[in-house]
Amino acid sequence: MSKEMLEAFDTLEKTKGIKQDVIVDAIKAALVAAYKKNFNQAQNVEVDFDERKGNFKVMAVKTVVDEVHDNRLEVSLKDALAINKAYEVGDEIRFEVTPKNFGRIAAQTAKQVIMQRLREAERTHIIDEYSQYEDELVTGTVERRDNRFVYVKIGNVEAVMPHRDQMPTETYNPQDKIRVLVTHVGSDSKGAQITVSRTAPDVVKRLFEQEVPEIYDGTVEIVSIAREAGDRTKMAVKTNDPNIDPVGTCVGQRGARVQNVVNELDGENIDIVQYEEDPSDFIANALNPAEVIAVQFGNDDDEDEKS
Repeated sequence: MSKEMLEAFDTLEKTKGIKQDVIVDAIKAALVAAYKKNFNQAQNVEVDFDERKGNFKVMAVKTVVDEVHDNRLEVSLKDALAINKAYEVGDEIRFEVTPKNFGRIAAQTAKQVIMQRLREAERTHIIDEYSQYEDELVTGTVERRDNRFVYVKIGNVEAVMPHRDQMPTETYNPQDKIRVLVTHVGSDSKGAQITVSRTAPDVVKRLFEQEVPEIYDGTVEIVSIAREAGDRTKMAVKTNDPNIDPVGTCVGQRGARVQNVVNELDGENIDIVQYEEDPSDFIANALNPAEVIAVQFGNDDDEDEKS
């Protein structure tokens, strides 16, 4: 067991970056609990690790006292002096109390701790690697689906797409390539979890950033997006450059740019309107292609001032 354990520690440190002392400390703490549970002991114990041999030993820690009241926690000064004449009252002495079959318990405990640390390291690695993709579009492969999720493979990890984030007009089959927005990177009791979406408004925003260089470089700004995924999206845009038509820029020559986004969203209708600071003008634009005769706002004494 000892040789295999030392090799396992070395492999974990080289491949996963988990330091040996971190694992050993965790195993020691687990073994103390295992010793007290399996051998019904309430004494003060520590677990020592022999780094050369790879063995764990259980040591009972006792305090030197004049008169012993609890021999599980205390040792008399007389007995202590018999061991070493330098001991004084208040000193602590460690006695080995390793049970005969403790090696089996140590091996099982070490395996459990190592597996737990591996899961924790993997979870940390996934969060560190994929948190940079949060709110970004990525391409994944559909693996499977159930009543709750569509499972999408992104790189080496499996992301989940909840039902609310699935397009009502789309069917997701295994091996389908889809572009999804990473909406959340975190962890739960089962490990790291990545959540993706096809219905979030930012899916539209990221698609236009990829199709329209002027949006990507900031010349044209997407002010807001209202979306009913699978049916219709309205997007308000503006620019500070008087020589640029923000709507025409997003639509593209012969509608090529907006059509690429529509195709990606399975035929979803996309209306692009020009944002105006004046609410009346903006509302009129937003209702395009309907002809707006007038926009009237509620009086100040109305209950809803924004009517």
